[in-house]
Amino acid sequence: MIDKRVSSAEEAVRGIADGATVLLSGFGEAGSPTDLIHAMFDLGVRDLTVVSNNAGNGHVGLAALIEAGRVRRMVCSFPRSSDAGVFIAAYRRGAIELDVVPQGTLAERMRAAGAGIPAFFTPTSVGTPLAKDKEVREFNGRSYVIEHALSGDVALVKADQADRFGNLTYHRAARNFGPIMCMAARTTIVQVREFVTAGDIDPERVVSPGIFVDRVVEIADAAHESELIASGARYP
Repeated sequence: MIDKRVSSAEEAVRGIADGATVLLSGFGEAGSPTDLIHAMFDLGVRDLTVVSNNAGNGHVGLAALIEAGRVRRMVCSFPRSSDAGVFIAAYRRGAIELDVVPQGTLAERMRAAGAGIPAFFTPTSVGTPLAKDKEVREFNGRSYVIEHALSGDVALVKADQADRFGNLTYHRAARNFGPIMCMAARTTIVQVREFVTAGDIDPERVVSPGIFVDRVVEIADAAHESELIASGARYP
């Protein structure tokens, strides 16, 4: 019987290795798998490449990983978010590498990886420093720059509901990068608000089919980045 449920965040992240490329869902706080990130922190892994929309806020979640020196390289669209002091300080002292990727290109690179497409051409970034040393071609009189697919060893994703097969639904804007990251990673680990009985999710509402999901943990009272930051929390 297929059953992808696990009992704890600690069990869910077990096996993530040093040097892994980790895809983190979320647009700011919406869809950010903070509990899984903290469990990965506790695991002690380091030398990570992290792919995320931003570079973390406050001293929790992704920012806590960066502050502890666990992240070697960030691939993101918005490294300077509302409270990104930890990343900015690390970058200025040369403790972390940064690869800035336009948001649409970042999403498409991961979608391409999940679809088995090795590369694609886009007009985004043509004529800017982001296109330096990249192949540029002309199609129908317009220039396009090549971008390569972006996959991960692991994806940490936050969703709303899951059944034992790993079929997922999302809550509104928390959907953001989750579905494409599920497809782009070799191992997909998901935290959800609740488990439901197999068959309770209308197939038309399934956003990420269970074939793209490896482990799911229920965290009913999930950590919220904004609340942790407002309280002055630091992790660990």
